[in-house]
Amino acid sequence: MKTNYTEEQNYILAKKKVERLSKFYKHLAVYIVVNTFLSAIFIVGDINDGSNFTQAVFYNSNYKIWLFWGIGIAFQAINTFGLNIFFTNDWEKRKIDKFMNEQNYRQ
Repeated sequence: MKTNYTEEQNYILAKKKVERLSKFYKHLAVYIVVNTFLSAIFIVGDINDGSNFTQAVFYNSNYKIWLFWGIGIAFQAINTFGLNIFFTNDWEKRKIDKFMNEQNYRQ
């Protein structure tokens, strides 16, 4: 069901969507920069504590913040882009066509 909006309403909706996109990309950039910096600090700390470089880089505890903050980023991405990232209209049409072809094949 498609709703007819005035030009002003369309502008406001578009502006809100751009603000959400901008906020998401800024949050993603901060996520990458801060986590890279923190991981580097953790790795250097592990090396100073006696680990060699390989052990320090592959120590899982150094990357927990990436995982937990990444979960938050994933939810924000779903909120920003919706679930249509995975299930687009084209995907739905292909699935419908596939199931209809299967039904026709069975008959």
